[in-house]
Amino acid sequence: MKNRNQKPEGGLPRRSEAKAGKQKAETAPKKNSAPLLILISAPSGGGKTTLCDLLLASQPQMTRAITCTTRPPRPGEKDGVDYHFLAAGDFLKRVQAGNFLEHATVYGNSYGLLKSELLGKLRAGRDVLLNVDVQGAATIRAAAMAEPELRAALVTVFLTPASVEILEARLKKRNSDAPAVIQKRLAVAKQEVSQWKNFDYLVISTSKPEDLRQTLAIVAAEKMRTARSLPPEF
Repeated sequence: MKNRNQKPEGGLPRRSEAKAGKQKAETAPKKNSAPLLILISAPSGGGKTTLCDLLLASQPQMTRAITCTTRPPRPGEKDGVDYHFLAAGDFLKRVQAGNFLEHATVYGNSYGLLKSELLGKLRAGRDVLLNVDVQGAATIRAAAMAEPELRAALVTVFLTPASVEILEARLKKRNSDAPAVIQKRLAVAKQEVSQWKNFDYLVISTSKPEDLRQTLAIVAAEKMRTARSLPPEF
């Protein structure tokens, strides 16, 4: 007797299998919002580098922006992965052409963030993560206002401990700076923290898991904004 559940000859699926496959295709998740340009800033010792590492590890669609620099590569560093390494003359030409969103000179070496670096990744559908200090955040925020795509994608987050005492304890725990250096960092941090109102979001740092949870909540909420969402298919 022929098994009624047996597939027809030629390997064609049963009607139930075909229907299930169709339903699976119809319910497959798809991207329904525009990518984000997420800028995270914090005072020295505030934990932004750790938070950024955790974000990148938990979000496969997120990538970091790669900065240009004129300093030579250190052992193990790769061009286009760690930095875009440029000759000083090439860097200057890009500055004069207005290619950088933000640039600065630190200890004799130039650093800059190309507009094309951000736009290329955003247009490819990737969320882009920026880890910058408070001064750099202000420069990028102002420059992005002149670029409609960047302005639409930009979300700024300020991360800080709840008090200067907690920040001081963190800096001391790192055991990497002399007491005088720590006090200098704290003086700068007080000035930086005063800028928190200029950011879209304030995250009070407590623990690594909680900092990540709050930041992921921000990312999720920003992706659901109607201004960034694609219309439902009805």
